[in-house]
Amino acid sequence: MSGNASTRGSAGSRSGGVACGHPVTLDASLEVLRAGGNAFDAVTAGVWCACVAEPLLASPGGGGFFLAVPESGAPRVHDFFAHTPGVRVPLETEEFSEVLVDFGPADQPFHIGWGSVAVPGVVAGLFGLHREFGRMTPREVMAPALAAARDGVVVNDMQGFIASILAPILTASPEVERLFAPGGRPLSEGSLHRQPELADFLEALSHEGEDLFYRGEVAATIDELSRTGGGHIRRADLEGYQVEVRAPLEVEYRGHTIWSNPPPASGGLLVAFGLSLLAGLPPARNGATAGEAGPLELERTARVLDAMQDARHAERLTEKLDRAAATRVLDEATLSRYRARLKGHPRSSRGTTHVSVVDRDGNAAALSLSNGEGCGRAIPGTGMMLNNMLGEADLQPSGFGRWPPDTRLTSMMAPTILRRGDGARLVALGSGGSNRIRSAILQVLTGLLDDGLSLETAISRPRLHVEGDRLEIEGGVEPEIAKELGAWWGEHRIWDAPNLFFGGVHAVEGDGNSVRGAGDPRRGGVAGVIGQG
Repeated sequence: MSGNASTRGSAGSRSGGVACGHPVTLDASLEVLRAGGNAFDAVTAGVWCACVAEPLLASPGGGGFFLAVPESGAPRVHDFFAHTPGVRVPLETEEFSEVLVDFGPADQPFHIGWGSVAVPGVVAGLFGLHREFGRMTPREVMAPALAAARDGVVVNDMQGFIASILAPILTASPEVERLFAPGGRPLSEGSLHRQPELADFLEALSHEGEDLFYRGEVAATIDELSRTGGGHIRRADLEGYQVEVRAPLEVEYRGHTIWSNPPPASGGLLVAFGLSLLAGLPPARNGATAGEAGPLELERTARVLDAMQDARHAERLTEKLDRAAATRVLDEATLSRYRARLKGHPRSSRGTTHVSVVDRDGNAAALSLSNGEGCGRAIPGTGMMLNNMLGEADLQPSGFGRWPPDTRLTSMMAPTILRRGDGARLVALGSGGSNRIRSAILQVLTGLLDDGLSLETAISRPRLHVEGDRLEIEGGVEPEIAKELGAWWGEHRIWDAPNLFFGGVHAVEGDGNSVRGAGDPRRGGVAGVIGQG
């Protein structure tokens, strides 16, 4: 079963659940759970299928982060995000061009071409996490994606909207236009999108594993096209790519345990600091009933966003915190270590999709990934477009082409897992939305833990976000509260309605006996559960 509404297994059943950004992604993960796979098989199957159903957000040519809380064993983060190449080619030989993307109120520049491509990590990441945690075969977990690519996926409204926005990128080269904008017309809602080349590529991967991509035929093709096309990636970059395994950032909040993405990624750390500030304020709802947001909750959240608004890395953020608040999250030695790990890691803030899974055995998985906007170039015979992570202005504070070589890019992506204070129930969640990821996850967590909201209500409740010096107030906040917050803050904007600008949190909660899931309606989110007697 899928939909935005939460669902629950039958009484006494052993259940599993999934929340994600597309119905086809959901069906793939649920199919694997029904076949006896665990949460890690299911999240792997879902992400392979997201590369088919959400190809402008997810791609084997992108990167991401995976957080595992296994039923036994320590929580683990796998960083398979994009990595800068070892050598920069001269600017005069680099293919790096600007395109303007029309977002309605304003155009936004993006940069594409072979010179915008960083070393991809998705293929290594998915094979690595599945090898460590999964129990099915690679061919079994990739089967739903293969079928979807061959049979075709009907383009939904969200994917059609994204394609229309990214039209200048999808028509930037004949090979990408053929895949995503046949005849110069980007994929549109209701059309059937078949991807036979991607199906063939995924089938070959299911037999040969990641060596095909990093050391075999695909690596040779990327090397050749990058050399001749003005790119930086060389075969040595692909052969040397490594998934980085870390202990997650762990935070205690009002008796609950929260794990998230540690540095050099920045999103999880910012969520942790926000929770630290909130821990010093009373959790009482000040007259608001369950399912509602009273003025105190919104003001409290806005104060945390104020503390985080200028945070580009931990050191600048900690300058805004008093020592007592900071030490509730991280001791001084840990803060120093995190500052060092963030230093020199350029940040990427890109479009993202997310998959969350909790299974009947008590395993939880949260995985976020991105392809940026895509570089406008495709690899022949693979049906996929590579990332454009080096084409992001935020990565280049000193100007484009000045990124540090051989360095893992950092990100605001923050796959997160909560263990409630009773020790039994796990909540896996994550969000897309660039720098709004931190504020979306923070507000969902406080909705669950401070306000006693259901998963659905915590996700759908209107959000706040600080962008620069301006407070963004999502449509749906009561007019009196919005007016009060705007007067208190100063510069602000009140949106007319809920909007994907404010992120897209997909979350699932369960303890093996009962499971609930909720996808964020702002980004076409869906959720479903299975129950076994």
